[in-house]
Amino acid sequence: MATTISNRPGTKAHARMVRMSASKARVVLNLIRGKQVNQAMEILSFSERLASEVIGKCLASAVANAEHNDGLDADELFISACFADQGPTLKRFRPRARGRAGRIHKQTCHITIEVSRYTEAELDQLRVSSDLKSEGRQSRSRGSEGGGGDRARRVAKSRAATQADEATQESSDETVEEEATDVAVEATAEATETDASDQAAEATDADTEAGDKAEIADGASETEAEESN
Repeated sequence: MATTISNRPGTKAHARMVRMSASKARVVLNLIRGKQVNQAMEILSFSERLASEVIGKCLASAVANAEHNDGLDADELFISACFADQGPTLKRFRPRARGRAGRIHKQTCHITIEVSRYTEAELDQLRVSSDLKSEGRQSRSRGSEGGGGDRARRVAKSRAATQADEATQESSDETVEEEATDVAVEATAEATETDASDQAAEATDADTEAGDKAEIADGASETEAEESN
């Protein structure tokens, strides 16, 4: 497979005769291509593929070559090119039934990683982006600290509102009880007045009946006196 190296000057490192297929190595190389060296190291450290260990060693070798041979700073490097070429295939055989032999192909690959230095404009842009990220982290941290105070104030306000609602409910309950008491007193007074008027009416009726009886008795006595005369 033909591979094109970037035109930008860089420092390379090779890992030859790696005992895995090139397709498995390319899956990991696609994750770190074009990344900054530190980011690529983090990606490889958290990758679960077996090719990550070999590629990480090759990347560390390329960074060491750039620092030692070219005098470059590791923080200013990125992966400009990385690829895996097919290596020789090792032929092995496995015994099978009836004296046969099963063929085994153990594939190998050659891994190449090239690191290059960012240009001055790219470095300035990276510094600006890093400053913006740091400012964003600081603002978020300040916001989280302020958020705690806001939360405390919100909790205090909520508690005060709850207490006010409870006091209002208690006052309304007391008002309802007082109204109920007043209604009961009025009902009792009305019942008392009704009973008194009923009793007075009964007394009046009794007096009327007594008067009637007295008149009847007087009439009867007068009648007896007339008859006796």
